[in-house]
Amino acid sequence: MMPTQQLLTTRRQAAAALGSLSAALLAGCSGIPLTSIPRLLRLSDQLVDAKPAELMLAVQLDGRMAPPPGGVPVMDVTIEPSTPGGFEVIHKKLPMRLISAGDDAQGRATVNNYGLEAARKGRRWLVYSFAPESQAELERLQNNLQRLIQDKKSGSGPGKGGVKISVGIAQDGMATRDPAFANTPWESWLQTKQADGFFELWSGTVGALLKQAGQQPKPSAPTATPTVAR
Repeated sequence: MMPTQQLLTTRRQAAAALGSLSAALLAGCSGIPLTSIPRLLRLSDQLVDAKPAELMLAVQLDGRMAPPPGGVPVMDVTIEPSTPGGFEVIHKKLPMRLISAGDDAQGRATVNNYGLEAARKGRRWLVYSFAPESQAELERLQNNLQRLIQDKKSGSGPGKGGVKISVGIAQDGMATRDPAFANTPWESWLQTKQADGFFELWSGTVGALLKQAGQQPKPSAPTATPTVAR
């Protein structure tokens, strides 16, 4: 098991321009479809020139459940030197924003525009993208990364010794800790490029998501009722 929130790590050797590179998806230690692994392995490579406006996360969950206030997915990006001391580590957390709740006619139409299948009965989609501020921050990260990659190619500059990249998306802050929902399914889908559409990132239960993030559903009084989206 990974440290808190770092729940899946896929590692590979990158091309010489990048040195060693890792991609970490903060989703779950299990529940990752085998068909998604090839796309996950390309995630860090795609980060270099991805269009921030096209990066999206879609979550299908129980239709009665609403994320806690302020609960949104957060992309965690760390850029560090392969050789210690080569340059100062860059670490940013980029929050996303809800763009479609999929629980009314307008929301369902919006979800259909993203190429997602209709949610199963009693369930709904939440679709997230980056706000303009996060898009701008990601663009700055991309510019820094491109300069460091050029350093590796030229053999001079702060990045000449190589670069390590970690990319993650934390979802546990979106899940209610009400035990009434602990056994309900949670599915997350990721889009890195609009032309490629969404692919399934992780599936399991809300309880499994919280457990793998080092959390547990909160005990509730006998009279407690599930949180309901309004």
